[in-house]
Amino acid sequence: MSDSSPSDFHGRVLVIEDNMDIAMLLVDFFSDRGHIADCAHDGLTGMHLAASGEHDVIILDLALPGLDGIELCQQLRSVKRTNVPILMLTARDSLDDKLTGFAAGADDYLVKPFELLEVYARVQALWRRSLLSNRTSLDVADLTLDLETLEVSRAGQAITLKPVPLKILRLLMENTHRVVTRREIESFVWGDDLTESDALRTHISALRTAIDKPFDQKLLHTMHGIGYRLHEPR
Repeated sequence: MSDSSPSDFHGRVLVIEDNMDIAMLLVDFFSDRGHIADCAHDGLTGMHLAASGEHDVIILDLALPGLDGIELCQQLRSVKRTNVPILMLTARDSLDDKLTGFAAGADDYLVKPFELLEVYARVQALWRRSLLSNRTSLDVADLTLDLETLEVSRAGQAITLKPVPLKILRLLMENTHRVVTRREIESFVWGDDLTESDALRTHISALRTAIDKPFDQKLLHTMHGIGYRLHEPR
């Protein structure tokens, strides 16, 4: 994989997509942002390129000629034993289709039509998480999240969080170099399922109460109209 820092992602992307227009759109988009973007238009060619181990993230269409996306994904995970993050693209948006994709080994799932910026954000998130996969904890100032036990502590004091605030905290701790938008958080937590408009605000409030209120220095910052960022005081 590329030796880039999480804040300077210039990884190599493999696009496996049989629709020429969509494939070229993705390749051009990533190339314009400094990435090396390779492309395959069928499952067998995609398997050959993916098995090379030269890519940081794979964008994989579900419906492919020769070898479909589900079978390709399964083979990459079971036969080739690659851990490269896979973002699956498909026009199918049923829950069963999504569960099948995840069961095959996909790390994320995006339904067509999609926004290029959302594809980019998801690819970045997958890449960062792959870099962090060998770490046992995330740390921001005196705040620590143990990635094995999911225990949270600050300044040595244990902090108890419910599942949703814990999930939000992990996302923010993996992205301390930037603001994480409300849309990104909602997508990460709830996927395509709609939620109440105030649900995120409620969970952010609970998270802030747990990790900031008992302490002098605040780590969780609201960027009004944009989203949230977790960082230590300067």
